Amino acid sequence: MRPRLAPPALVTLVLLQLITMVVMFGWYRHQSLTSTASPPAQRKVHVLLLSSWRSGSSFLGQVFSQHPSVFYLMEPAWHVWMTLGRGARSLRMGVRDLLHQVLQCDLSVMDSYMPPERNVSRLFMWSHSRALCSPPACTLTPRNAFSNQTECQKHCDSRGLAKAEEACRSYSHVVLKEVRLFELESLYPLLRDQSLDLRIVHLVRDPRAVWRSRDQSASSFYRDNAVVLEQGDGKGLEAQYRVMQEVCRSHVRMHETALLKPPDFLRGRYKMVRYEDLARDTLAQVEAIYRFTGLEMTQQLQDWIFRITHGKGKGTRKESFQITSRNAEDVSRAWRTTVPYEKVRRIQEVCKGAMSLLGYRTVDSEKEQRQLDLDVLSPREPYKFSWLPSKTTKRSSNG
Repeated sequence: MRPRLAPPALVTLVLLQLITMVVMFGWYRHQSLTSTASPPAQRKVHVLLLSSWRSGSSFLGQVFSQHPSVFYLMEPAWHVWMTLGRGARSLRMGVRDLLHQVLQCDLSVMDSYMPPERNVSRLFMWSHSRALCSPPACTLTPRNAFSNQTECQKHCDSRGLAKAEEACRSYSHVVLKEVRLFELESLYPLLRDQSLDLRIVHLVRDPRAVWRSRDQSASSFYRDNAVVLEQGDGKGLEAQYRVMQEVCRSHVRMHETALLKPPDFLRGRYKMVRYEDLARDTLAQVEAIYRFTGLEMTQQLQDWIFRITHGKGKGTRKESFQITSRNAEDVSRAWRTTVPYEKVRRIQEVCKGAMSLLGYRTVDSEKEQRQLDLDVLSPREPYKFSWLPSKTTKRSSNG
């Protein structure tokens, strides 16, 4: 038998249901409006700018560093290499673990690589970071102004790294520039880490231009050369060629890993940039890099970028790690008039595969090298290339 409701009870039940629906509708509408008006806080973005020595990474690092939303550090892995001093392969995990902690604004990892007086000035090239010259790290430079490295060195050193950590936590983006990583696989734990929103910007440059710049400051790289080669003292012409070969191989490894068969957690998180494209169309390239990393261009930054890339300077040995106002495109092709063809030919031999992959055309004679209207930069294409020689390949088989 089914129970039967009297008409008054039935009317009461229907009214209760209608009231409940109205109340629920109002609650959902309130929640929707509240959610739209007050979105959740933006998640911190982490960026690794990977490159090799003398490839324009100091300039691109400053493009990040001078942005008011960025906490930037230059080459923190320098501390690992200079403290432990073994081969590059055996230092990979130490470099990865250091980067992992620094990206999370934990600078206690530096305890293993710094003397007991852990001043901010003990961080490698610390004054290149605008964030370490601005509040809360230092009161010298307003956060929306450009920093001056010389003034920062005079006024912004502080005891301990607590203020640096506080500054790091106060920015929406943490950017680390690094030249001491030679493959992406060691970064996989960082890419899988759900607490990190990691993007990788890979900056490459014509190996012949890299050679010219390295050759001008050869003594600055002896210790790093020895770590790259994992034997010897890193001095001499042959050592420089072998280092260039390893650098070129590393670009091939990274590019193929990211674009040919990337793991799911790497897809969409890697961007390769050629220095020459950056020099030819700087603002468009920087805006694309900013979009990839979730940053916005400002008029103030546009003006600064124009000034820094349209000066008259050509660069000197004293400027190995300095950013100076110079004509970027002239600098990018200076190798064509200053490097002897025999050295150009040798670099083309040891870096042949990387040049083909990355879109750098070879020159077959000194005449072609000096012919500046001959463009040696190929348009960017989805190159399909799989050359990757082993480290034991003999010189006689290169090219």
